[in-house]
Amino acid sequence: MDLVEELRPLLAAEAAAEALGAGIDPADLEQGVWLRLLEHIRAAGPPPQPASWLRTAVRAEVRGARRRARREVPYDPVAGGPAGGPENCAEGRALEAETSRVLRAAVRRLPGRCPRLLGALLSRSDPTYREIAQALGMSQGSLGPVRSRCLGCLRRMLTAEIAAPEPWGKES
Repeated sequence: MDLVEELRPLLAAEAAAEALGAGIDPADLEQGVWLRLLEHIRAAGPPPQPASWLRTAVRAEVRGARRRARREVPYDPVAGGPAGGPENCAEGRALEAETSRVLRAAVRRLPGRCPRLLGALLSRSDPTYREIAQALGMSQGSLGPVRSRCLGCLRRMLTAEIAAPEPWGKES
């Protein structure tokens, strides 16, 4: 395929120049043009003026990418559907409930008074610092430093759990 080797530098330059203005990845643009070239060769043989054909194909791919970008709706994996779509879909609620369950289970495993303090901070009733301090028998001024230490401990614990793969290289 001498044609491919001949066109590779030109395509890389054209794709890099056009992709920035279109907001697409130059590698994706290159791949689309290579596919277009293969389809053209299969249907009609190699183009008579490859460089001219390549420039035209790059611009056609960019136009197509712009049209697709206007029609496509970005997917939001956190919400479990299209970005800006209904957040109360079943999958989104299930993911949120699972995240909450995992977080609360991790908080319960913390040492000392951390489970009670972070449990109070995560409470649905959203108590004030004064109410939390009173319920835990602590001074309101010590809540901040204790909370900071507890969150650091939780962060280290969760980081170790996430980073540690299961035996035989399996990750959870």
